[in-house]
Amino acid sequence: MVGYHLAGLGKFSGREARAQFWPWAGIVVGLIFLGSFVLVGPMIADTMVKMQQFAREHPDQARVNAGPGHYEISIEGHHPELMPDFAAFSGAMAIVVALAVVLLSAAVARRLHDTGLTGAWELLPLPFLAIGLTQTPKLFASAVPDMQLFGLLFLNNLCYLGALGLLVLLLAREGSRGDNRYGPASQD
Repeated sequence: MVGYHLAGLGKFSGREARAQFWPWAGIVVGLIFLGSFVLVGPMIADTMVKMQQFAREHPDQARVNAGPGHYEISIEGHHPELMPDFAAFSGAMAIVVALAVVLLSAAVARRLHDTGLTGAWELLPLPFLAIGLTQTPKLFASAVPDMQLFGLLFLNNLCYLGALGLLVLLLAREGSRGDNRYGPASQD
């Protein structure tokens, strides 16, 4: 199955049954989580180290609350040096997203074809994703967050989740019985 999908990364024609598609989609989603952890985990760990060091050096401005099952650092005031680099974070996430798009796009198109739909439906969530990845670093770049941008990004993210949810519903539909304009029926 993995070999079939890797060989078909550029094959946007034809049809693909649910039984072929969903295991591959699960593997790719697992890779997304793993890739996100590998790329973003060190950034988060570095931020935690900076905050712990700040708390040790400035006990008058920081409070550490630790106990079984929890760890919390509260820091008073504005300290942008402690914040993670959101441009690097967004860049790392863009790499993960690009990999996911490459690995899934042809299979999604074939799966949509199996339901009788054009593969163009897979593009629906991408503009919202691109806006989120490019605009989120701008939100965190300033000491005072732009609440208008925050509101727009919140709305954008709702639209992204709605578009992604609709795409998942379309992908979950039963395939067309018999031949359709995209080829012979696939085996579900």
